[in-house]
Amino acid sequence: MDRPSSTPPSLHMAMAAFFGASLMALSAFYIHKRSVDQVLRRLIEIRRAQSRSSRPQREQEELYGGDDDDEYDGDGLREFGSDGGGTAVALRDYPRSSSTSMDGNGHRSYGISSSLPNVAVTTEWFEEDDKFEQSVGYEAQARASSLDNLNFVASGLPSLRKDQRDRENAQLSCSYKRIASLGRIMTPRSPSRNTFESAEDSDEEGPGLENDDCIPFYPGNTESSDNYGVNTNICSLSAVPIRGDDAKCANSETLREAKTGADIQHDGKTGSTSVNLVGNGLTFSNTVLPPRIAGQEFANTEEEEVCKMLCECLNLRKKYVYREEVPPWKAKPLAKNSDPYHFDPVEPSSHDFRMEDGVVHVYASKNDSEELFPVANSTEFFTDMHYILKVMSNGNVRSACYHRLRFLEEKFRLHLLLNADREFLAQKSAPHRDFYNIRKVDTHIHHSACMNQKHLLRFIKSKLKKEPDEVVIFRDGKYMTLKEVFESLDLTGYDLNVDLLDVHADKSTFHRFDKFNLKYNPCGQSRLREIFLKQDNLIQGRFLAEVTKEVLSDLEASKYQMAEYRISVYGRKQSEWDQLASWFVNNSLYSENAIWLIQLPRLYNVYKNMGTATSFQNILDNVFIPLFEATVNPNSHPQLHLFLMQVVGFDLVDDESKPERRPTKHMPTPAEWTNEFNPAYSYYLYYCYANLYTLNKLRESKGMTTIKLRPHCGEAGDVDHLAAALLLCHNISHGIILRKTPVLQYLYYLAQIGLLMSPLSNNSLFLDYHRNPMPMFFQRGLNVSLSTDDPLQIHLTKEPLLEEYSVAAKVWKFSACDLCEIARNSVYQSGFSHEAKAHWLGDKYYLRGSKGNDIHKTNVPNLRISFRHETWKEEMQYIYAGEAIFPEDVDP
Repeated sequence: MDRPSSTPPSLHMAMAAFFGASLMALSAFYIHKRSVDQVLRRLIEIRRAQSRSSRPQREQEELYGGDDDDEYDGDGLREFGSDGGGTAVALRDYPRSSSTSMDGNGHRSYGISSSLPNVAVTTEWFEEDDKFEQSVGYEAQARASSLDNLNFVASGLPSLRKDQRDRENAQLSCSYKRIASLGRIMTPRSPSRNTFESAEDSDEEGPGLENDDCIPFYPGNTESSDNYGVNTNICSLSAVPIRGDDAKCANSETLREAKTGADIQHDGKTGSTSVNLVGNGLTFSNTVLPPRIAGQEFANTEEEEVCKMLCECLNLRKKYVYREEVPPWKAKPLAKNSDPYHFDPVEPSSHDFRMEDGVVHVYASKNDSEELFPVANSTEFFTDMHYILKVMSNGNVRSACYHRLRFLEEKFRLHLLLNADREFLAQKSAPHRDFYNIRKVDTHIHHSACMNQKHLLRFIKSKLKKEPDEVVIFRDGKYMTLKEVFESLDLTGYDLNVDLLDVHADKSTFHRFDKFNLKYNPCGQSRLREIFLKQDNLIQGRFLAEVTKEVLSDLEASKYQMAEYRISVYGRKQSEWDQLASWFVNNSLYSENAIWLIQLPRLYNVYKNMGTATSFQNILDNVFIPLFEATVNPNSHPQLHLFLMQVVGFDLVDDESKPERRPTKHMPTPAEWTNEFNPAYSYYLYYCYANLYTLNKLRESKGMTTIKLRPHCGEAGDVDHLAAALLLCHNISHGIILRKTPVLQYLYYLAQIGLLMSPLSNNSLFLDYHRNPMPMFFQRGLNVSLSTDDPLQIHLTKEPLLEEYSVAAKVWKFSACDLCEIARNSVYQSGFSHEAKAHWLGDKYYLRGSKGNDIHKTNVPNLRISFRHETWKEEMQYIYAGEAIFPEDVDP
């Protein structure tokens, strides 16, 4: 019996099929390869014929010398084509086509494609890899030339620029190191590494060159206002920078052609790169998207409508915001009182004022009926605010503003890519100045929390030790000493520590504004807050005044740090103003390093339920009537008159996240608002604005200081808060909700409204630090500054403002130039006097652009200021269709 075969028949069949398929695949590959080689050879022959017919052999010999041919046909190509295939042979025999050109110094450049710029190379840029790079260029030429039939241009687009002149525009070589490939963009590792990724991105996604050594450095006149490296027109990486002392690398004809190419764009045809030499510096621009010029038409009707709506919004702001008729730098200096606590009798004026429908109206005398300082009524304001909200909801406007903001962001990143080192060099050349000894203003700090927790703890212990028998409070039907208060709490001075004090914000306060406010109570006891952190108590605020003096002493010792303290007036009674003014004067709290703002908590509903107020009109009467009385007749409130000389702003505070109804165009008057609900934010804001507008007009006419409207806004809640502030306010505190509305964000940029941001405070209440839009706002050019808000609850060190700057610098990689620019913004946003700002920023600080910048005072390079100013001007020209008017001075 025969044994069966160990290999089944099916396996034999499979092996036969596999062998047959492999043989067929190899045959097909060979046939395909032979066909491709024939096509390539045919294309090369056609190319040779075209080259011979279009260019005499003599010109070819002059352009490509024998030495060059030997060099490029030698080892370099053999190394690249070492596989012995037909490709290497084809490349060796490939003629010198028009994609290879020469610059003025005989340097050869290679074009990857006729639609891409040629980059000139010199032998200084290549060492060991010279021949390898050249061979790569030839391979790219071969591939590009074989696809010439694909280089077509769609209708309506400008033709590709392939002539020799256009190549010469990019063939500007210099003695710098070879610029690395821009294939991957990373954060620059330079001394001013300030490429801020988006608020949610990682550290590795910022813009910059992949290699530290690849960042171009441009020496020269770093302080030239006209020579700041990147023109604020749209900048492109296709431009090749040229240095002044290397002008020999490009002949004069090339520069003339480059300048001529830049002029073409004004006719709306096409843009090109222009290179201009100024001294030893560099200016280059790319006008792919030229700035709008007067009379130029919009691209389409949608763009025209968007710009018209944005213009209308900006014009509405100009209609409302109070501006001095004579700016401080042109006005007669106010007589400075050598003793800020001494009152000289002032003759009262004949003005008469009356409160009507929630707004004070001023008349020349009691017998006159003509209002001196008319202000827009509430119906007009709410109508305009609803127009802003309508523009915000328009889809075309939202898209356009978003793209403009992204463009501004990328434009700043490109500026850093090209000029970060120049800015750093300019800062190094400024003697004496650095970040530590430039003026910084804490533009948003609440006075009751101006000290840190350790400072408050030491102060409480010292008072408990030195003044235990001081009668400090009336509670539970009896007067109590400080010692008795602590005994009632079962506490001693030895028991006290920072943890027991429990005034620092923690995780429990996030999105809990009520719990955050409870942190103002030391040890969780409201009686301790009344004793140590109130100025209207049984001891007339003596303890609060003493700890304030200690904080002011620390502030003066630092010399370069200033503060704007915000202190509350509640509107419960008119005598609050006199109590506050007497506390300030009697305790001698004047300081050259500090000024004051008044904050009004929005607590009408609380006072209504308590029976303190019957209508919203009561709040307005209690807040504004004493101010008009002290202005018309300072003798009636002498201490208040002295205190108002130190008050520069008015603030609105409370939890913005509380739900509220959006006001309609026809709202009840304050006298008619008798229900128990709190009025909306914009309702509060309008009546504060209207009364302050009239008050400022009156005070300015009498040569007194004015009070700006600077509320908390945009920390939480609805975006209509920001819309109302756009129309009425000089600057706002927080503004982080702007990240949700690109239209308002772009309008705030165009109007350059100050944003007094407190990222560490937001981190404890409404927004995690890494999500804060502060770095994005800064990149885009919004007018931002850093402030502390509540050092008692937020900060740990003796210098909370420096702590705020330090954390921001580390987390967001702010450079020294960025920090100095933010500090400079804080001085502009502050309410300090013209004389103080001139001393801190320079005598010409009120001029726009680099003319108003003194690097020896601000440590901010003119390069940065010029970039910001020119970029803003171009955005304004874009919105106003090239008809924007720019005054020389900044807005007062």
